[in-house]
Amino acid sequence: MSPLGDEAQETTVSGKITVLGKVHILASDLHEDFIRASGPGGQNVNKVSTAVQLRFDLQGNETLPSDIKARASRLAGSRLTLGGEIVLQADRFRTRERNREDALERLLELLRKACERPKVRRPTKPTLGSKKRRLESKKKRGSIKKLRGRAPGMD
Repeated sequence: MSPLGDEAQETTVSGKITVLGKVHILASDLHEDFIRASGPGGQNVNKVSTAVQLRFDLQGNETLPSDIKARASRLAGSRLTLGGEIVLQADRFRTRERNREDALERLLELLRKACERPKVRRPTKPTLGSKKRRLESKKKRGSIKKLRGRAPGMD
């Protein structure tokens, strides 16, 4: 029996994990808890802890630049704890290994999205031609509406 009881078992992954290009995270920033899953599995679900709760210490991470951290915290939304950890739960599969891979892949996908810099919007002015076309369409529409009125002398 594990020191944590039946409910959860812990592991920590070792090494360096590449997110995108030269951007990487340390596996020591990841923390996995194995918990009981809901869903398919029959009686096995009640006995085996196959679901994975992956915690990534975003605030304590020293390998990611601050702009990527800021975008990742926005993308994480409610999955970000007050302590600055991203918590992902994976229980789609019936085996630990597949759930571990699923949770890690979802975390890496979130971090890859955070690596993309948003395009800066540069406001532009409407062209002279577009202004003229707009005014012409307004005049045409106004004349059509004017013709809808009652004919003179019909009152």
